[in-house]
Amino acid sequence: MDQLFDAGEAQPERPASSASGRRPLAARMRPRTLEEVVGQEHLLADGSALRTAIEQGRPHSMVLYGPPGSGKTTIARIVSAAAGAALEELSAVEAGRPEVRKVIDRAKHRRQTSGEQTVFFLDEIHRFNKAQQDALLPAVEEGIVTLIGATTENPYFEVNAALLSRCQVYELRPLLASDVAVVVRRAIEAIDAQADEDAIEFLSARAGGDARTALAALELAVQTQGRVTLAAAEDALQRRALTYDKAGDRHYDTVSAWIKATRGSDPDASLYYLAVMLEGGEDPRFIARRMVILASEDVGNADPQALAVAVAAAHAVEHVGLPEGQYALAQAAIYLSLAPKSNAAAKAIGAARANVREDGAHLPPPHLQSAAYYGARALGHGEGYDYPHDHPGHLSDQELMPDRLVGARFYLPDDAETALRARLEEIRRARGR
Repeated sequence: MDQLFDAGEAQPERPASSASGRRPLAARMRPRTLEEVVGQEHLLADGSALRTAIEQGRPHSMVLYGPPGSGKTTIARIVSAAAGAALEELSAVEAGRPEVRKVIDRAKHRRQTSGEQTVFFLDEIHRFNKAQQDALLPAVEEGIVTLIGATTENPYFEVNAALLSRCQVYELRPLLASDVAVVVRRAIEAIDAQADEDAIEFLSARAGGDARTALAALELAVQTQGRVTLAAAEDALQRRALTYDKAGDRHYDTVSAWIKATRGSDPDASLYYLAVMLEGGEDPRFIARRMVILASEDVGNADPQALAVAVAAAHAVEHVGLPEGQYALAQAAIYLSLAPKSNAAAKAIGAARANVREDGAHLPPPHLQSAAYYGARALGHGEGYDYPHDHPGHLSDQELMPDRLVGARFYLPDDAETALRARLEEIRRARGR
């Protein structure tokens, strides 16, 4: 990420217009206090460790891990300002060991002459190699600098373990569209611009959780078009507005289409509707949940691995977020589309629950009831239970259904579950059923 301010430079006042020659709008609108920060409530809620440390002016070394435009630089600067510390900023893309050495030397001088703390914000810290990261260790250990590293990459893979052990890792999440909308509206008011409501919603939804992207597009639209219309916002962001309301009919229509296309074994249609949802700003966790459901409801035991793939995709989305999480979602969508289909499991649990609703819940036979508490044996609970592992094939012919349901069948394997059908027939023959 490009630096928006020079190292150690005070943040400028926000002007009332975006005249030529001024700093980018995203730089001028950067929050300067915790109260101005939008999003990241999981890290900055009242009473949280990070918020408390900031409010008490007690900075600690940390790595801020999150997507672009989520507030990493903002938090670093707020930490420094709250502590009354000198702020040194470098980007690991451009800096090397000599530049780091100069920062550390200045920090030593401050500590020896005035006792002033130094917060060292190192952007793109994952770009430093092992030797460069190791060079930071003594200064961090001795408290010469409070290191705040920022990265869009998983620090547990990209940052040395020795350095990580001396830092607290905070994971920032992509801003919600509603969060970006707050930022955009603030900027519109600050620069006294005019913007249509649908343009604001478009910029907020299509910025991908990146406030800087939304503000850059807003600024360009204002400079080139004056009033920010939807067409001007589209031109500035170079994306088409989608008719996709996450709370409206188009949301449900698209989700329905994705489910039916995947159930219908068409990977291309499945990927298309997945793309529509992602481009429309759909929560990827919602998509992943639908995949997990479909894996059992429509694939089931025709391919039990489908559930593992869907669950893994859901975990991947939680772990890496967007945009990288789209690859896991695409992989799962293709797998689910091409997997053999069976709704036998869904029909079986539906039939079993319908029976319970219509006929009530019948007591298990006494030999299946729990004998794990005092007095249970005196009631006959557990008496006569035939342990299947005592028999060849680990099968007992003892009845396991309640008396009124002997012979009931809920699970009916379909043509996609031939192996399970054969196994079930074998078991029933062995048990005399």
